[in-house]
Amino acid sequence: MYAYEVRVPKERVAVIIGQRGAVKRALQQHADLRLHIDSAEGLVTLEGEDSIKLFSALQVIKAIARGFNPDVAQLLLRQDYVLEQLKLNEYAKTKEAMQRLKGRVIGMKGKSRERIENLTECFVSVYGKTVSIIGPSEWANVAKRAVERLLEGQMHATVWKFLERMRRQLKQRELGA
Repeated sequence: MYAYEVRVPKERVAVIIGQRGAVKRALQQHADLRLHIDSAEGLVTLEGEDSIKLFSALQVIKAIARGFNPDVAQLLLRQDYVLEQLKLNEYAKTKEAMQRLKGRVIGMKGKSRERIENLTECFVSVYGKTVSIIGPSEWANVAKRAVERLLEGQMHATVWKFLERMRRQLKQRELGA
């Protein structure tokens, strides 16, 4: 028997449970595990026999906790999808600086985040003190590098050129394979 315990923001507990328990039930069935949720504390305990399925389910819970829609988070149950996270407090020391960095990643009316998603075939969530990415492993790595560049202060145009170059390279590699 394997078990994980993870603390999630209390406002995300209802999303993990889902309407009439649908998300919780789907996760339990797919990963063949038991899920205990302490709504008051925001504590989620996962127990199961298969350590790999349990770890995948843990990643789904973490993704939902970091602001992803449960449908997007459940992509992590696929073997080729990964969750990447960047902590904003590693790039900014003050609350104001953190807000500015969030704004750089999200962009005006969400355009920057949307562009990263479109160029990398990933999903990006800016929530609390983190930027999280879900996508196929190679693409998620590229998206993470792009977000890191934005957080380090590179100009958006420079980051878009980087993403477009990486996209061409990965697409060529996929076609050549």
